[in-house]
Amino acid sequence: MASDTRPFLKMNGLGNDFVVWDAREKPLPLDREAIAGLGDRNSGIGFDQMITVERSSLGVDAFMRIHNRDGGEVSACGNATRCIGRLLMAETGKDVVTIETSAGLLHVFDAAGVHNVTVDMGVPRLEWDQIPLAEEFADTRAIELQIGPIDEPILHTPAVANMGNPHAIFWVDDVEAYDLERAGPLLEHHPIFPEGANISLAHVFGEDEIRVKVWERGVGLTLACGTAACAVGVAATRDGKTDRKSTIHLPGGPLLIEWREADGHVLMTGPTEVEFEGEVDLETLSWRRTAGGDVTPEAAGAAS
Repeated sequence: MASDTRPFLKMNGLGNDFVVWDAREKPLPLDREAIAGLGDRNSGIGFDQMITVERSSLGVDAFMRIHNRDGGEVSACGNATRCIGRLLMAETGKDVVTIETSAGLLHVFDAAGVHNVTVDMGVPRLEWDQIPLAEEFADTRAIELQIGPIDEPILHTPAVANMGNPHAIFWVDDVEAYDLERAGPLLEHHPIFPEGANISLAHVFGEDEIRVKVWERGVGLTLACGTAACAVGVAATRDGKTDRKSTIHLPGGPLLIEWREADGHVLMTGPTEVEFEGEVDLETLSWRRTAGGDVTPEAAGAAS
């Protein structure tokens, strides 16, 4: 029996990297274990998320299915939405495309600069039961949560928001002063977050400039997380730390975030890259590169 070999693209937004499959004509039969195997950075292709482009049941340009590196399916990924938006705009010739996700419809626009893309992430959900939290909090700008000694906690009183997935933002003086690789898993799975949460450390270091480090639910430390950048921008505005437009500086680079006053929508703008093209044997999960992308082979190798 002939093996089932499928082509894929390896893409990234500020180093937040993805394997992208086109499954509009033929379903992709990968279970959670197989996805996790392909996502392994030592034995597989390596990625933060796996993106499957499918036909939309609503008649828009495409449906985007998202799996984290651990194989679990999630509802939103801002950087992946920008990458898929770029592909669909190139395919259709449109300046604006609409992508269906489990979190709703997202509109993606061409932006100034080479391969820069803007995505309208919609309205943030800020009520305790929308995030969701396991107990009621009247003010989600700062909830009662801490780790460390009760009289001298290491991290405490995060802002929380949902940008298609749950986020907790801890305001700190130095994002590098904390061991997020140790604290992240504890906070991601804290009982207050029944669906888990993405954990961010954020520091306002200039006028409308925020440095952020993210532990992503189901992924771990990541170079960039688009929904986290949106959540941080919203939380900073709510707390009076920044205006409605801010630059979020992630380890992979900056994203521009605007929380529009007129309609409450959050816009995120940043670059996208195609690292390389490849193909995978779905029976053996062996893979190979077949062509380059936007960046040099050296840069693509470093990013993956």
